Amino acid sequence: MRTKLHLIAIAVIITNSLFAQEKTVPKNKRELIQFSGVVIEGDSLRPVPFTSIIVRNSNRGTISDYFGYFSFVAQKLDTIEFSAIGYNEAVFVIPDTLSTNKYSLIQVLRNDTVNLKVTEIFPWPSREQFKQAFLALNLPEDDMTRAEKNMDRAEMKDRMTGMAMDASLNYKYTMQQYQSKLYYAGQLPPNNLLNPIAWAKFIQAWKNGDFGKKKTKK
Repeated sequence: MRTKLHLIAIAVIITNSLFAQEKTVPKNKRELIQFSGVVIEGDSLRPVPFTSIIVRNSNRGTISDYFGYFSFVAQKLDTIEFSAIGYNEAVFVIPDTLSTNKYSLIQVLRNDTVNLKVTEIFPWPSREQFKQAFLALNLPEDDMTRAEKNMDRAEMKDRMTGMAMDASLNYKYTMQQYQSKLYYAGQLPPNNLLNPIAWAKFIQAWKNGDFGKKKTKK
């Protein structure tokens, strides 16, 4: 009697396992289908462009075009995830009861609402006060303004006159003096007090008031 019960139990277990194997289809043996559709917005029914459409736990998927349309090859019972910036994610499972190898879907995405903190904007008391504050605004200098200030001719001249001679200029000045001595060796050097051109320049500068301008600058 016990032997018969054992045989019946073994037969039931084997039958259930075979039935489960027939019911469970391996993922790599599922039927392929052409999965296509349109992603739209729930409120306005406008298409949602460039939506990311990914098959869960796989590296397969696609992106919807500018009009929200998509199409790619998938398998039955695949879990499809739809995600786009500004919208809540949506999930859809392709049914395994399809009679054809094509399936179309209109996927609706809901707006992702984000609550921001309240910001209070206080206006200026009057237009005149706003104008005064705007004109008194101290903007930082840009590169062009600094370059123009550094390349100002009068400022460059003042810097040049107050700049001390470096080693190269001292060497050049010494060599010029030595060359002058060699040039006028054995004769009297020229005296600018007797130079008519120098006197003409001096008189013209005196008439123009150049010496008074220099004193005023100082």
